[in-house]
Amino acid sequence: MTETRLEQAVGRGFRLVTDRAMAPYQTAVVRIGFAATWLLFLLREWPHRAVLYGPDGPWSLGMARRMLDGNHAFSVLTWSDGRGWFECVYLLAIVAAALLMVGWRTRTMSVLFMIGVLSLQNRSIFIGDGGDNIIHLMSMYLVLTRCGQVWSLDARRAKRAAARNAAASADSGAEGAPGRDLPGVLLWTVLGLALATAELLGCHGLGWFEDGPFPNLGWGLALWILWAGHGLWWAANRYAPGEPRTVLDVLAKLVHNGTLLVIMVEVCLVYATAGWYKIQGSRWQDGTAVYYPMHLDYFSPWPELSRLLGDSGLLVMLLTYGTVIVQVAFPFTLFNRRLKNVLLVAMICEHLSIAFLLGLPFFSLAMIAADAVFLPTNFLTWLSARISALRRRLFSRGGPARPAAAPGGDEPEARTHGSGGGHTLVG
Repeated sequence: MTETRLEQAVGRGFRLVTDRAMAPYQTAVVRIGFAATWLLFLLREWPHRAVLYGPDGPWSLGMARRMLDGNHAFSVLTWSDGRGWFECVYLLAIVAAALLMVGWRTRTMSVLFMIGVLSLQNRSIFIGDGGDNIIHLMSMYLVLTRCGQVWSLDARRAKRAAARNAAASADSGAEGAPGRDLPGVLLWTVLGLALATAELLGCHGLGWFEDGPFPNLGWGLALWILWAGHGLWWAANRYAPGEPRTVLDVLAKLVHNGTLLVIMVEVCLVYATAGWYKIQGSRWQDGTAVYYPMHLDYFSPWPELSRLLGDSGLLVMLLTYGTVIVQVAFPFTLFNRRLKNVLLVAMICEHLSIAFLLGLPFFSLAMIAADAVFLPTNFLTWLSARISALRRRLFSRGGPARPAAAPGGDEPEARTHGSGGGHTLVG
């Protein structure tokens, strides 16, 4: 029986979204960019951490709990107002961001990274410069992506495990068995015990069927689902590598690709709404909007430079109108690769200028990390090859020349089955 054109189109579409996890290099850059941005922010605010998010801040524990009860958000910092608990959470947020950036146990670290971001930001919701909203959203999206396929320690571990299995198969004539992954099992067990302990103690915000990340789905149940999902993935890899693992792999790819689409739409909405709201402002209409922040002391880390640029009427007008045009036009250029790349470069330059001229580095870094989802793959693989070549020259120490790595460094895209490893529990 022959298929109709509609059936063939549906089949091609299904294969497109389930055959592979798309944009591995772009999601890796997003992972590295947001983890690095949050890590640098936490380190910069280390001397002021207790005032911003801790017990010394003006936003009391009772106020934070009432706020979270109203907006159904989540924060582990509402479990206790003690200084020791706050310091522990802050340090764990730093560690999770650093490990996510390098791609160690990416699946688990993405969850811990999300918990750290939500806990600190929801403890004092009025702290931030706009970039915190993007980090807030992306921390939840990264949990659902395979952001460790390339440029991660997980990908390197998966490659070495595949090489060992291939060697064992060649020697024995049978397929090599997956390793036990003791660190992954221990990490999964410890986190499960920690979550169970928090549930038994009745910690704030861990309801099961209250409104949480979704209506009638509480944060406690959502975290248990993530924990159980990690265990199910490991069990399928180790004990059921056939059809059960294939089904889980297809579902994971589908979730990854759907989340990637959401990230792209989110970035487009940010620029589209920002641009259209600017059009409605009189200062943006007359071309003078950029002038005013350049003459505010709070947004002038380089007063002389800001004054020099702000005193040029032509330059102010070009920057004002150029900002609006780029932001409004970007979502409409996605289907034209060359024009999209030109506007992408313009937006990155715009954010770099905001970081340098207005003193908002973390807002700019967050937006550049979000923009990275649209970077062309050819550019990213070329950049990876250049960095790999530079690394070999710097660290070869006069040893024998190593064969050139494939584009993308040490991490093979097609041979990694998970977000960072084939046979890991929480990698």
